[in-house]
Amino acid sequence: MKIKGKAWKFGENIDTDVIIPARYLNTSDPKELARHCMEDADPEFVNKVRPGDIIVAGKNFGCGSSREHAPIALKAAGVGCVIAPSFARIFYRNSFNMGLPIFESREAAEAIRQGDEVEVDGDTGQITDLTTGQKFKAQPIPPFMQQLISDGGLIPHVLKKNRNG
Repeated sequence: MKIKGKAWKFGENIDTDVIIPARYLNTSDPKELARHCMEDADPEFVNKVRPGDIIVAGKNFGCGSSREHAPIALKAAGVGCVIAPSFARIFYRNSFNMGLPIFESREAAEAIRQGDEVEVDGDTGQITDLTTGQKFKAQPIPPFMQQLISDGGLIPHVLKKNRNG
């Protein structure tokens, strides 16, 4: 699995209320959530982000409430993956359950700049800043988790397995 897109930089401790503000939690419709993704941090984010773009953030991304709406909003907005030095544990699992790949790499998160073109290889964990040529290492995504992502998340994955016996 390869992901390629423009980097969008955010700071440390980006909590789930920043990813999708609580005032929009009266819906679980991905398209509606996507319209408000990251708006408190960057009101124009959803108008600028393109499918496959990559969020690069500081440590503890996804802290705060354990809502699944946060990775749903990111994925529905077109975010291809998130790179950060660390993630809140519940956000980490929710992301894979919702089909959003995330990668832990302190070096990449510190070096990649806003607007850089970035490519991530989920099979090997290699992160390449195509703008600067720098290469970084993250943990590769295990095959089972890649299948979850490919199937669109945990629920579609289970439904697919049940259909296929």
